Amino acid sequence: MTVPAPSPARPAAGRAQRRAAAAYLVPFFVLFTLVMVAPIGYAVWTSLFAERSSGLGFGGTESVFVGLGNYADALGDAALRASFVHVIGYVAVYIPLMTCAALLLALLLDSTVARARRLFQLALFLPYTVPTVIAAIIWVYLYSPSLSPVMDWFDSVGLSVDFFSAPLAIPSVVNIVTWHYVGYNMVILYAALQAIPRETLEAATMDGAGAIRTALQIKVPHIRSALVLSLLFTCVGAIQLFNEPYMLTTQSEAINRDWSPVMFVHKAAFVDHQPGLASAAAILIALTAGALSYAVTKLGNRWKAA
Repeated sequence: MTVPAPSPARPAAGRAQRRAAAAYLVPFFVLFTLVMVAPIGYAVWTSLFAERSSGLGFGGTESVFVGLGNYADALGDAALRASFVHVIGYVAVYIPLMTCAALLLALLLDSTVARARRLFQLALFLPYTVPTVIAAIIWVYLYSPSLSPVMDWFDSVGLSVDFFSAPLAIPSVVNIVTWHYVGYNMVILYAALQAIPRETLEAATMDGAGAIRTALQIKVPHIRSALVLSLLFTCVGAIQLFNEPYMLTTQSEAINRDWSPVMFVHKAAFVDHQPGLASAAAILIALTAGALSYAVTKLGNRWKAA
């Protein structure tokens, strides 16, 4: 049996498909290069230089190649190390609170009637639609003793609470961020809960499992991937903490201009006019976020495989 020779039209069709695929991919790679690769490359290049005053300081400044000197200065800066300590304390409170609150709300929504479900889902997601700066301003107002009705209520019951004090600095930031992002994480987990086969839940109910047992032994194990994804987003967002503590600096002496790592970068670049130090610190923050993302992904994969 003879095999028919390939049609001359097939190679031409293959080339046309490759050209079409390239036409779709080229804009993505161009934008990716301009938005991601080029800024990272520029930050790495800037981190290798430092601004030095010439002469006695009357001749302006010039960029001097210092190699890894800015990285050494950043790692040796007590303010940057303190900012990472603040974020570690923030993460220790924020991540368990956020994860548990989002999971609990998603489970509650999954068990309510359809009409109430839509209403509460909208109400819980609504804070996420508020820009983070506006959300921080709202909470600064609610924290202010002379303005806030909440503080007036505390005073009426004999409680003296200073949300701008050093002991409450981290809880104050955690409260703002949790209020803003819990609805977003809840939607991720709720969508995963909706993907659980109804037959699985009905079988658990027929076996005599109650609502709590079904939630803990059936629903939660089925949404492990969504929990890991939510945890990953939360960890990366924690490293990038900026807007909320920055707005609190207007009222709180305990939260200074370099309270978080990103605030340190902002201060080094725009207040101290040290772009090389700011770029080096930004690269270190990016490496930390990458290492944290890798660790969370590996732990999540082990948990999903267990």
